[in-house]
Formats: sequence, structure tokens, C-alpha cells
Amino acid sequence: MSGMSAPRIGVYVCHCGTNIAGSVNVKRVAESASTFPNVIVAREYPYVCSDAGQVMIKQDINNLKLDRVVIAACSPTLHELTFGRCAEDAGLNRYLITMANIREQCSWVHMHQPEEATRKAIDLVKMAVARASLLKALEAIKVPVGKSSLVIGGGITGIQAALDLAEEGFDVYLLEKNPSLGGRMAQLDKTFPTMDCSLCILAPKMSAIAHHPKIHVFANSEVEEVSGYVGNFKVRITVKPRYVLGKLCNGCGECPKACPIEVPNEFDESLGPRRAIYIPFPQAVPLLYTIDIDHCIKCYKCVDACGPQAIDFAQKPEEVEIDVGTIIVATGFDAFDASVKEEYGYAICENVITGIELERILSPSGPSGGKIVRLSDGKTPRRIAFVQCVGSRDEKTNPYCSRVCCMYATKQALLLKEKIPDAEVLIFYTDLRAFGKGYEEFYKRAQTEGVRYIRGRVAEIFEDAESKNLILRAEDTLGDGLVEAEADLAVLSIGLVPSIGTSSLSRILNVSTSSDGFLKEAHPKLRPMDTLVEGIFIAGVAQGPKDIPDCVAQGSGAAQRASNLMTVGEAKIEPITAEVKGDLCSRCLVCLSACPYDALVAEEKTVKVLEILCKGCGVCAAACPSDAIEMKHFTDGQILAEVREALKSD
Repeated sequence: MSGMSAPRIGVYVCHCGTNIAGSVNVKRVAESASTFPNVIVAREYPYVCSDAGQVMIKQDINNLKLDRVVIAACSPTLHELTFGRCAEDAGLNRYLITMANIREQCSWVHMHQPEEATRKAIDLVKMAVARASLLKALEAIKVPVGKSSLVIGGGITGIQAALDLAEEGFDVYLLEKNPSLGGRMAQLDKTFPTMDCSLCILAPKMSAIAHHPKIHVFANSEVEEVSGYVGNFKVRITVKPRYVLGKLCNGCGECPKACPIEVPNEFDESLGPRRAIYIPFPQAVPLLYTIDIDHCIKCYKCVDACGPQAIDFAQKPEEVEIDVGTIIVATGFDAFDASVKEEYGYAICENVITGIELERILSPSGPSGGKIVRLSDGKTPRRIAFVQCVGSRDEKTNPYCSRVCCMYATKQALLLKEKIPDAEVLIFYTDLRAFGKGYEEFYKRAQTEGVRYIRGRVAEIFEDAESKNLILRAEDTLGDGLVEAEADLAVLSIGLVPSIGTSSLSRILNVSTSSDGFLKEAHPKLRPMDTLVEGIFIAGVAQGPKDIPDCVAQGSGAAQRASNLMTVGEAKIEPITAEVKGDLCSRCLVCLSACPYDALVAEEKTVKVLEILCKGCGVCAAACPSDAIEMKHFTDGQILAEVREALKSD
């Protein structure tokens, strides 16, 4: 468009099947739009986002010389990118289109009020036309993307992501806060529904990580700071001292034999001991011993026992800085603290344990060598009760479903029946969630093998002081009403919660968390592994509860998303950023403290916007007392034009 000529606007109103047309009179909206100022053409179409619908728009842009387009359809989150590409294909700048959301904001919320829905849709289109008249062409910001990636989290999700990226030829830095890779999967005995040995699946992948020339492992390490932007992230990592020299330690195992100090073993959920110098489990990667300096008495017997002279008590934390093009967050989960639910007697009754504790008891490498025993007396339990939804689907703790608990309880019940054939196994459940491939069959198998499912929440668990047996009070909603069941052992199927440090890591990365505390995706359906920070991706349980197959799939998916950027070698940044009007800026610097992305810097007379870091959130513009900042594509003039149309009376 040149000079002061009036804009030429095309309006396209979508039926979206009956999603819109079921409540909104689409024909009437299009007819009204045709009368609005600067509108050259207004059309209705069954599916504007379809290829045929897009062809119609392109033809109108070329034949009618349109220089603005308004799409009245669904949420811009869903299809703004689609219509932007459509405009570009026709030679029109993608930022000269705007959308009026008449599906979510009209049809769906007023489905039983067709007249009101239609009038509201007309108003929204009128507002969009007013804004479209003032739109300006913008150009995306291009930045180079380095061909290396940081994967935060060394569980199965992070391992899969790292292997996929390394196989594509990219350098990968795999960071794990614990001394070994493996995550929670390493603690499991078997996996459902196939009953494969967990470490038999995991260990080969861990070994592949250790021997891959493109993967650099930072175990016993944490991210301290991340700066920069997509393609050019600068990451500061703290490597905690092991007090064992990695280049010399050969993992021979002589040092723990000499160590006189025993402490509870975290890997075994504190059910068994470990020495003050230890490896978490035999298949650990890297296979290096670590000294627990908080419990070490510095008797130096480990030093005397170490043939390679690998122990060094003078080690200090080491800071490492790396440059990466992309970041994948796969920080996994922590188990819900069952002691919060006091009515279940955890940490009060000796024979109430959690599901993750039972995993370690079931494991041949666990504290009891795989023998099923009660903690109170070491006897084999004959009657075992599982309590589901502990810390899940509970408004007092976590309202969300942890997804895996029904199936891991079923798996553990089958393993108990296998090891104690005459055992009676009860599972008290709220609703059974058997959502995965083969899961329903797995549940039915458990039923045929004698596992009894009782639908009803357990109200409380208390202990018989003499026998240490447990009494569970519950309601059987499908049978006998209120029931009391006696058990030798009660297993609390605890849910999944965000791993410790998730909130602090989210602040370091400027990535949002959702209401449940897990990291928030850019879009739950269309961009489940992207974040709103370009170049940072999330995968696995860091994003929300899921099982191992889904974690592996998301690890590969996140790796592919990162690979796409690094393969192209260039990222396009949205130009919808803040803009400072230097003549109005008083340099009060209020905007600097308001900006959550550190995208503003003070200059001698004004403030400068670092467009690559700016996310267009508008916080700085709202905070500026001089009205010296406005947002490109959402200028004051554009917004006020919409407001004026909204306030006009019919």
C-alpha cells in the first residue's frame, strides 16, 4: 500500500462445520461485514482453513488487490500460522492479517443463544476490521542457531533425546543432578505391561550414552544460569565435587569395603544402607564412586584402600560454561510425600509402604534381595492391600491424575502373586485408568490371576498394636458398602509430582509452569513439547505425568524439534516486540525491572529493546508512565480502534 490510499480489506467468515454455524448466523455476519468501511469483499465458507478456502483467499488477494485480510473463525492459536502462510503465498505480508475468534468467544459460549452469538460475532468482526485498517507489515528477525544442544535430566526421556540428537550428528551436553544417569526408571524392578526388566531396557541406552563421542555427560551437576536466546544460549553449570578423580577411578569397589560409615540408601528409598563412599546402583553411568561429604568422617580408610589413588578430598565445585543452540528439559518427577496423608499411617505404621518402596523390595538388587518382607518383623505378608490415588485426584493435595498408578499397582500385584502364590491381593481404587496399548488386557490378566479390585476410597488405615497388622476402612461402592479389611502389608500408590527444583529451573529458563507445577507447553495439542521461549523444549514427566513409552516418544519428539532448528541453522523470531519512542522516554527505567525476559537495556538517553529476547508480552508498555513504549502489531492506535468499535451503539 502506498501513500494515504485506503486499505482494501477482505473478510472471510468460517462455518467450521457446525462448530460456528450451529449457533452463529454466518451468512448474516458476512453480509454485515460487507458494509464495514474499507471492506472490498466479505465471504462465508464451510471451512476457511481448508485448501479450497485458502485458494479462495489467495485468488481474492491477487484479483481484488486486497492488502488486508480478516479471518472470522476459531482461535488464532490454532490457525493464525496457517493463514499467515496463506497470505505470504499470495504475496501479502503475513502480519497484514488478523483473526476474529467467533468460535470460542461466540458460538461455544452462547450455543443456546443464537441471536446474541450472531450479534457478538458481528461486533468482533467489526473490531477486527478496524484494527486491520491500521496494521503494518513486519519482518521476522533471523538469528543463527548453533549445532549443539543441552539436555537437562538424565532419566529415560533425557537419554532418548540425547541419543537421537547425537545420532543426527549434533553435539549434546547431557546434565544430571544425581551422581548417575538413569532417573526413576533405574529404581523400577519390571515395567508394565510386558514385565520386562527395567534396567535390562535402560542399561544398554545408558552404556550407549557413555560411549557416544558426541555426548558429553555432566553428572552430579546443576544449571546455575542461562542467558542468551534461541541458537545462542550461554549456560553456566556447577559440577559438584565427587572427591573421586574420574580419570583414575576404575569402579573396582574396594573403597566402600573399607568405609566404616553406613547411611540410608536414597536409591533404595532409605530401606537399606549404603556406605559414605558409594555408587547408586551397579549399572551406574558414569561408573564412578562419590563421597557423601556430609556423612564422611574423613578417616581416610578409602584412600588407603584405593589402588589407583583416585580419591581427592581437595576437590571443589567446578563451574563450566557452554554455548548451545537449543535446550531440552527432561527433569522427570518426584514421588508424592505420603506422610501428608496422615489418615493412611505412612511413617506411623511400620507396614505401610509406598509403591516406589515396594519397587525396591521387589528388585533382586534391592535391600531384601527381592524377597517380599514386612518391615516390622521380616515375615512374608500373606494379605496385601493397595490404596490408589494417594496424592492424585485429590482436591486437598493434587487434583490431577498421575496416570501410571493403576497400572504400576497392577504390575506389583502380579509380581506379588508370582512370588507368593497363596497371597491375597486387594486393590482399592477410585476409577481404573488403563489407557495404553495392552493395558486393559494387563488389568484383565490380573483379575484372572486372583487380584481383587474394590471400587472405593480408603478412609483410614490403623495398626493393631500387638500383631502390627493393618485395618483398612473403606467403602465398596459396587458391593457391600462400608468394609473393613485386615492386611499384613499396605501399599500406597503414590502419584507423581514435579521434581524438586522445577520452579527454580523454570525461573532460570523463563519457562512457565502450569497450575499443577509441571512445566507448561506452548499449546497442549499442537505444540506439546515447545515452550513459549523459542529454542527451549520440554519432554517426559517434566511436562506432566506419563508412562515410559510416552516419555520415550516425547524425548524423541523434543529431539526432533531441536534438530529442526539446528539443521536449518537459522531461527525466525516473531517481530511482535516492544518499541520505544525515544522522544517520550524519560529514562525512569521502570520498564527494566518490569520486563520478565531482560529484553530492555538502558542507554545514555533512552532505553533499547533487545528484540531477540523480547516476547511481546506488553508488561513494559503497561508499566511505562510516559506511554513511551508500545507493541508492534498491537499498537495503541490499533487497540483503541477496536475499543471504539466495541463501544459504538447500534
